[in-house]
Amino acid sequence: MGGESTTRTAPHSGGSTSSGPVGSRTGQRLSGAAVALGLVLFLAGFGWAALTYRPYTVPTSSMAPTIDAGDRVLAQVVDGDEVRRGDVVVFTDKTWADNVPVVKRVVAVGGDTVSCCTDGRLTVNGRQIEEPYLPEGSPAEIKNFAAVEVPEGRLFLLGDERQGSLDSTAHLTDAAAGTVARGAVKARVDAVVWPMEGMLERPTGFEPLGALSRPGPLSTIGWLIVVGAALVLGGGAYGPIAQRVTRRSRPESAGDR
Repeated sequence: MGGESTTRTAPHSGGSTSSGPVGSRTGQRLSGAAVALGLVLFLAGFGWAALTYRPYTVPTSSMAPTIDAGDRVLAQVVDGDEVRRGDVVVFTDKTWADNVPVVKRVVAVGGDTVSCCTDGRLTVNGRQIEEPYLPEGSPAEIKNFAAVEVPEGRLFLLGDERQGSLDSTAHLTDAAAGTVARGAVKARVDAVVWPMEGMLERPTGFEPLGALSRPGPLSTIGWLIVVGAALVLGGGAYGPIAQRVTRRSRPESAGDR
């Protein structure tokens, strides 16, 4: 009668606020798949690493500068029969240290003859070995030692810091002439992970004497973890990003004024 008649119409769909998931269905499915795949890769990488590698902290500087005192390394679990010249290995031997893992470099294997020094270099099977991993300007050995014939199934090991390393040269008078059984090897060092020095350099000086060991799968494992984490983060970020884009692109309705 005297009052003003008003009518209200339902707002257009463009001005309504959806309570459902943000983004297209294709985008939602792809983001979910990315998160799922990322979790698989991420967990697979850590699982593979746990089965393949063991962490060790090196307490002394006998392997400097390759590995300094206090460095954290990752060593691939290997059988002693897989060890080759130039490998840096972790082993236990009661004549060296009682139940304490020791880290040294293999310079000769069963059947080799090793001696030092010829023209200031280590000699294996009559060949002078280039050792670029030694501290700059340091000798291959601080004292000469007569030729040692390494028995089959055993290894001759030296530290990279020859002046302070208690290695095979400190055990030459033992019954095994300083050698260690292959079976004593627990793992082969692949990388220094703290500080992040990365993979050990290949000991190419031993290559003329035979094939070198191949690096373990640490690089592949690292990529699995990195890619997996990226997929999880990217897939998880889809929803918030789509929501922000939707808010910016939504037209203003009459009720918003």
